[in-house]
Amino acid sequence: MFKILVVDDDAGLRLSVKSALSSTNQYELDEAFDGINAMEKVKLQRYDMILLDVDMPRLNGKEALKLIKAHDPSIIVIIMTAFANINDAVEAVKEGAYDYVSKPIKGDDLTDMVEHAFAANSLISDVAVSAPILMDAGRKIIGNTAQMQKVFHIINRLSKVDTPVLIRGASGTGKELVARAIHSNSTQKAGRFVAINCSAIPENLFESELFGHEKGSFTGADQRKIGKFQFAENGTLFLDEVGDMPQLMQVKLLRVLQEKVFTPVGSNREIQSQVRIIAATNRPLEKMFSTNEFREDLYYRLNVMPITLPSLSERKEDLNHMINLFINKFNKTHGRKIQGITPSALSCLVKYDWPGNIRELENVIEHSFILEEKSKISLQALPEIILSASGIDITSINQNTELTETEVSEPTDSNTPTENSSTSLWNMDNLNSDTLDFNRQKEEFEKEFIIKALQTFNGRINQTALHANIPKKTLLRKIEKYGIIAKDYT
Repeated sequence: MFKILVVDDDAGLRLSVKSALSSTNQYELDEAFDGINAMEKVKLQRYDMILLDVDMPRLNGKEALKLIKAHDPSIIVIIMTAFANINDAVEAVKEGAYDYVSKPIKGDDLTDMVEHAFAANSLISDVAVSAPILMDAGRKIIGNTAQMQKVFHIINRLSKVDTPVLIRGASGTGKELVARAIHSNSTQKAGRFVAINCSAIPENLFESELFGHEKGSFTGADQRKIGKFQFAENGTLFLDEVGDMPQLMQVKLLRVLQEKVFTPVGSNREIQSQVRIIAATNRPLEKMFSTNEFREDLYYRLNVMPITLPSLSERKEDLNHMINLFINKFNKTHGRKIQGITPSALSCLVKYDWPGNIRELENVIEHSFILEEKSKISLQALPEIILSASGIDITSINQNTELTETEVSEPTDSNTPTENSSTSLWNMDNLNSDTLDFNRQKEEFEKEFIIKALQTFNGRINQTALHANIPKKTLLRKIEKYGIIAKDYT
């Protein structure tokens, strides 16, 4: 259940907002009476969203927004404002707020906006599987922070500007997913997201496809057509495989980026363009300068905010997290209740090289969903090509049991509890009427489990997350919550 903090110095408004949202039974609601009170609460517990008034005593909404985003850029902020403060609300959106809602607030409008905001934010969570790296003048400007924080920071920065973005990465790394997440969290989110694959359009139709044409402008033009630039007005145009764009069209695209105007085929009128361009490619554009396959001036126009997506083989420590994301997705799609993946199946997937990257992994998990009959994805459900490429002897797989630990080379520890072990991390005999508190006991178990897992894997965060089946983000959050120092167990 999402947790929302309502911040306003008007107690009546706080009550009406909470009443509107509580009617959906989807959110846990809390309130604060001004910006300082809000920051006190944010530092004590985590909120998924904050509904923030602009005009408040002690610390106003614009100042509180900056502090909130500095503390945790993943928190969604929606500004609540009176009509007289609309300009302040617009500025707040430019500073990273998702959107603003005007007072008096209508319940239906607010619930719709909150729902859309969470949907847009979920795209960022999906983007995390691509682990984008933001570059500036050839330098990485994102440090070794937690993976999700990197992603939220990138999207937060891009939401403040409408400059072009160039996404680099091999096929299947999630370039369009990143583009959609940027659009859905930007100031252009109310406009259309229009995607076009530059490698799939015949050269003689390219100009018409982008800019449209007038009736009779060429053979077969029996009616006027709106081009993708005009269709995406006030939104985002995603140019996939931009490296395959013909030379003539590169010149025309450069003009649109420089002058913000274009001319439909067969027309003598110029049309103003307010479209954000996000381009993507898997080709080495820099090497294409020398052969005149790609214009250098266009490259620098597109490369204002570059993002690089590494291949899946470069970041196998994230496999477990990505697999869990796809399992959750296909549980909803197929109406299943798959609870995860077995250690031997995970070990097999880690050994595979993933030439098709994230797209291939998604296909493999869906394939396994169709075949798996038990509660966890097992070796038996994986495609034969994956098993063979990972060095698994298909004929040796027992159809009823998993491979032994020695066969899958899983890390072992003499003190690590197993399903068949008579020992347990938790002794229920120690509980009595004074200690029979579910929340407290759950936290004690979590802390003890994480310490045991860190001990088993020598304090290595990635290995602990992978083999203990804990999403890395969750593990890092719990380590911070319980004051655990991973280095103590190296």
